[in-house]
Amino acid sequence: MTSNIDTHQPLANDPTWWRQAAVYQIYPRSFADANDDGIGDLRGIISRVPYLQGLGIDAVWLSPFYPSALADGGYDVADYRDVDPRIGTLDEFDEMVAALHAAGIRVIVDIVPNHSSDEHVWFQEALAAGPGSPERARYIFRDGLGADGSEPPADWDSMFGGLAWTRVPDGQWYLHLFAKEQPDFNWDNEEVRADFRKTLRFWSDRGVDGFRIDVAHALTKELGDSLPTQAEIDAITEPGAHPLWDRDEVHEIYADWRKVFDEYTPPRIAVAEAWVSTPRRPRYASADGLGQAFNFDLLEADFDAEQFRTIISDNLALSAASGSSTTWVFSNHDVVRHATRYALPARNGSTTKQGRDWLLSGGTEPAADVALGLRRARAATLLMLGLPGSAYLYQGEELGLPEVADIPAAERQDPAFFRNPGVDVGRDGCRVPLPWTREGKSFGFGEGGAHLPQPATFGELSVEAQDGAPGSTLELYRAALALRHELQTDETLEWVPGRADVLHFTRPNGWHVVTNFGPDAVPLPDGEVLLASEPLPGGLLPGSTTAWVRAAV
Repeated sequence: MTSNIDTHQPLANDPTWWRQAAVYQIYPRSFADANDDGIGDLRGIISRVPYLQGLGIDAVWLSPFYPSALADGGYDVADYRDVDPRIGTLDEFDEMVAALHAAGIRVIVDIVPNHSSDEHVWFQEALAAGPGSPERARYIFRDGLGADGSEPPADWDSMFGGLAWTRVPDGQWYLHLFAKEQPDFNWDNEEVRADFRKTLRFWSDRGVDGFRIDVAHALTKELGDSLPTQAEIDAITEPGAHPLWDRDEVHEIYADWRKVFDEYTPPRIAVAEAWVSTPRRPRYASADGLGQAFNFDLLEADFDAEQFRTIISDNLALSAASGSSTTWVFSNHDVVRHATRYALPARNGSTTKQGRDWLLSGGTEPAADVALGLRRARAATLLMLGLPGSAYLYQGEELGLPEVADIPAAERQDPAFFRNPGVDVGRDGCRVPLPWTREGKSFGFGEGGAHLPQPATFGELSVEAQDGAPGSTLELYRAALALRHELQTDETLEWVPGRADVLHFTRPNGWHVVTNFGPDAVPLPDGEVLLASEPLPGGLLPGSTTAWVRAAV
């Protein structure tokens, strides 16, 4: 493991650095705990900067670290321009940015603009000020229906289950598309828009290089005097016509933000979390808007050659249309880790949330083929790191960590678990703190234990166990990220015809990427094998394996 930070890598003033960057997502509460209270913190991140540098990433993306009651894992923000005291201080944030920049790593932070925490000073002022007040106009308050206003303004469902409206003591109701502790802002209010511009400048002035925009397809809403029912909303199919999601007006906000980003040199970047239909995604990624948008298509695909090829081709075409680069991701803080998803039977087009039934069973049904899942995950990641565009990695995937399914109910934290009993276990299983050492109270996460329980198997998956071990997943990621920097080229690829269960493409500099999705070993193209996700017996590419080959000159 790298022991010292190399400070001889000044960040270049490159406005296009993000186009083919490898970005590592840190969920701060679960990365490293320096003060031994069981919760990860900024000082813990600072202590692991040499590890991040040795991994070979270009940037880190930090999930929310702001003051929060943790009703939704930090995505209920009480103050957008401060650090949760359990996680650190603004001075420590500045120290962390300086340490990452000195290591050649840029910093992206999460912005949560659709809703705040109900502990935000503005919401507390709204409750105190009462109906019709300027303070209440920052959020979406409505009178209830019925003679006494005791019925909600609409029967809308919250994303976390239950009603999307909550009544306050004076009789009015407020909208929360997520948890009741997350009241939605009113983005028709100029005061809200001005305050977020202030927030973007606050963090940009502290050296932040970019922003990940949470639920970027929400914000603007069409709320007339008479609200539609949930059934009427569910029947809407016309793009841009939904009253709550993906409205065209949201892009006016992002055009305004682009002016803020362009005040800096190089311009600050942004990436949209926008769960929208594929043809709607390029607007979020436009140069006069956020600039980039997450592509979650591979994240939702089976380990299947045809699905992968279609997704890759379609998204490269979309990125060309928007002028942006595409993004690739397999795991994040909201989904079952891909080493586990690939260990389960294929969904074959089912719209059921990936891994839901397996999670509900406590990780017993259907049986997971752990070895096959990890093998497929390694192959998929090596394929993804060979693609043009940005690669987004989630902490712990470089260790091959599986989803933790058997967390006791008493130790779970995700609101989805409590609001949807028997339907949704929640996302705690991918947020379990990282193992750094083979042994110890929390496998090196911190001396105070871990805020979510770690399985005993984490010890042999730890950084200590894999560091320097030939063939380990950690060493595969390190080698791939280092080679990716050396091989990076134009943002194009060409498909090489061949077997239906093999994907083979070349990049403009003769870099071949070949993935065998089938069961039978296949020949490799002529040239030098640079890296493979598994051994290559007899010089052949076995099933569920990817190889990088440099063409013979």
